[in-house]
Amino acid sequence: MKKRARWWMLMIVLGLGPWVVGAQEGEFYRDKTVRIIVGTSVGGGFDLYARTLARHLTKHIPGRPTIIVENMSGGGGLVAANHIYRVAKPDGLTVGHFTGDLLMLQVLERPGVDFDARRLEYIGGPSGQHIACAFSRASGIRTVSDWASAHAPVKMGGLVPGSGPDRITRVLKAALGFPTQIVIGYKGTADVRLAVDSGELAGACFNWVSMRAAWSSALESGDVAVVLQAAAKRHPDLPNVPLAIDLVKDAESRQLIELGIHRIDALVRLYTLPPGTPKGRVQTLRRAFLAALRDPEFLAEAEKAKLEVDPVPGEDIERIVADLFRLDPAMVAKLKTILLD
Repeated sequence: MKKRARWWMLMIVLGLGPWVVGAQEGEFYRDKTVRIIVGTSVGGGFDLYARTLARHLTKHIPGRPTIIVENMSGGGGLVAANHIYRVAKPDGLTVGHFTGDLLMLQVLERPGVDFDARRLEYIGGPSGQHIACAFSRASGIRTVSDWASAHAPVKMGGLVPGSGPDRITRVLKAALGFPTQIVIGYKGTADVRLAVDSGELAGACFNWVSMRAAWSSALESGDVAVVLQAAAKRHPDLPNVPLAIDLVKDAESRQLIELGIHRIDALVRLYTLPPGTPKGRVQTLRRAFLAALRDPEFLAEAEKAKLEVDPVPGEDIERIVADLFRLDPAMVAKLKTILLD
């Protein structure tokens, strides 16, 4: 009889567990401020996603804390990522938002990466990434054939070696052999767009959703044209724009695009917490994050801003990160040569 009573008591405790944790976290977050640190400059796609999400996330965190967005650009997000890992307190009040490119840079042993991706806590991502390559009218490139047959290297924008537009453009150059000169040093895609508009660059490759939202007038007028997609399948918005993967001529080039672009782009918009953040707070923020991405008011605002929402749960990101550290050493060496040399 005593065993049966203990069994029922255990069931009651387990059943109340999530409610108790939620109540505890609600008391913790009440009257607190949560900072989302964006690793790019103001006006880019990461910044837009973060600010849109911040307006709705607080409703879904117990205790309804204040949420603010701060920009910490530099190194293609590396400054922010290192800050989250080494400086930010693991108390669930500081969230990092940066690109998953940086996780591959750790695999490639790039100098300056001061974090271990396997120890970060992952809240989730609002969507994957669909890469498009676009060029200004002034560049004279209106089709992928124009790029492939250019008589001089075409100037394309990048941030830092191995990250963001730089990674994508380097992989495409290696896999397709198009004449390309990559100009790095820009703080974010907003700065890259301005450089294309001013004639400093011919074009750039980055997320179509960000491009569509922030470059809409130039795309609609034809001042900027999309000539190539670096994704596994065509985007509904771009049914007649060719896929890079369909232009490769050998198996190694195909693998380069699949590993160097497609796989990493599932990790593109990471929301992270410092290692050692209490598990209860990690789970609280994961639940709140997914709930916010299903919130009708958030979805209406995202649609108006032309932001795609296709949530990637934190648990899925953990599995993808683990797979990155199991890549074939020969392919890692090849990618290291392409991205970092």
